[in-house]
Amino acid sequence: MRYLPLTDADRREMLATIGVRSIDELFRDVPEAARREGPIPDLSMHLGELEVERIFSAYAGANLSPAYTPSFLGAGAYRHHVPAAVDHLIQRGEFLTSYTPYQPEITQGTLQYLFEFQTQVALLTGMDVANASMYDGSTGASEAVLMANRITRRSKAVLSGGLHPHYRAVIETTARWQGFFAIAGAPDVAGTEDLIASIDKDTSCVVVQNPSLFGHVRDLTPLAEACHARGALLIVVVTEIVSLGLVTPPGAMGADIVVCEGQSLGVGLGFGGPYVGLFATRDKFVRQMPGRLVGETVDADGKRGFVLTLSTREQHIRREKATSNICTNAGLCALAFTIHLTLLGEAGFRRLAELNHANASAFAERLAALPGVELVNDTFFNEFTLRLPKPAAPIIELLASQRIMPGVPVSRLIPDDPSVDNLLLVAVTETATEHGMGPAFEALKGVL
Repeated sequence: MRYLPLTDADRREMLATIGVRSIDELFRDVPEAARREGPIPDLSMHLGELEVERIFSAYAGANLSPAYTPSFLGAGAYRHHVPAAVDHLIQRGEFLTSYTPYQPEITQGTLQYLFEFQTQVALLTGMDVANASMYDGSTGASEAVLMANRITRRSKAVLSGGLHPHYRAVIETTARWQGFFAIAGAPDVAGTEDLIASIDKDTSCVVVQNPSLFGHVRDLTPLAEACHARGALLIVVVTEIVSLGLVTPPGAMGADIVVCEGQSLGVGLGFGGPYVGLFATRDKFVRQMPGRLVGETVDADGKRGFVLTLSTREQHIRREKATSNICTNAGLCALAFTIHLTLLGEAGFRRLAELNHANASAFAERLAALPGVELVNDTFFNEFTLRLPKPAAPIIELLASQRIMPGVPVSRLIPDDPSVDNLLLVAVTETATEHGMGPAFEALKGVL
């Protein structure tokens, strides 16, 4: 028997409360072209499991996998080699505990790896303390702004023009419903914006990405000093965690909150997810930090053990005093992250970063030599921006039809802005070889 606890009257009341007339209105942000009316055309109501699998496999086959094509896609989602040992180890019985670790006596495996994960994130970011992960980098960024608002008792966030548009959109959506202001700068293609001039007495925080959307690497120390002098906090976003193998960590430059996307370590590309958000801050702000925090203690016999601590989520305290409604964490992805980074070690992680930068530098020099192509960056880690002599989107569509993905057109991320039409983001990781760079170079050369 189906369990349907809501009556039609309940549904009408819920729709009226949120201000819509029908269930369909909840999907109004989904473009008409992306909606499907009725059943899937090719799927009969009388097929066996094998036939259904074949149909859906054909649908899946329409996706281009970067694992099998020359691909230099990035813009927040990066292709890295994930050792086979990661997949093997995350399936060990020590980690197969209950879904939620509220009973530490039976979830020590989960709590211990989360404790190690937090330690790794704190060391990578140069911060004092990290939580047990967020859902992803973008939602972590919006939580960071809410945290800054609570700490400063102010309500204006200044967003860098070099911040990933998806991160900005999540923050702006949160601002709409949480009642604060998010002031976004124009796309900072050249990496020369002056965020210090935007800080005033109402500014709770400045949110800046490093390396930026366009690949620029900056020294954020002057910005951090300006924020602190005016009572604001500096939030640093890192979408490519591997960059911290070479780039000065945000904590060393004065950041107050650091938010990262950890997908690059242990978590492969999965057509949009799942990802794992990293969140770290200063000790003095720890009680305002959202999400879970695992601490180390001793039991009645003096043995080392782990527990959830400083729990300020709505599940533990009065809702109006909660720091967030983050009720879980990206546990499996956090475990994969921890194992991958542990396998690399400090020297291996640095070597991985060096390989990324070396490959990117070589390919950037090669592409910049093409007629009419300009390398926008003076600095970058493993992702850079090219200005092409013609709009990038049609070029990429053409080459994608040939199963070559030389990069991401910036116009896809920032639509309706003609100033970015000719810009192409190119990401180069340790997976890049001449087998991929050669065809991509020749393909671009042939269409420019």
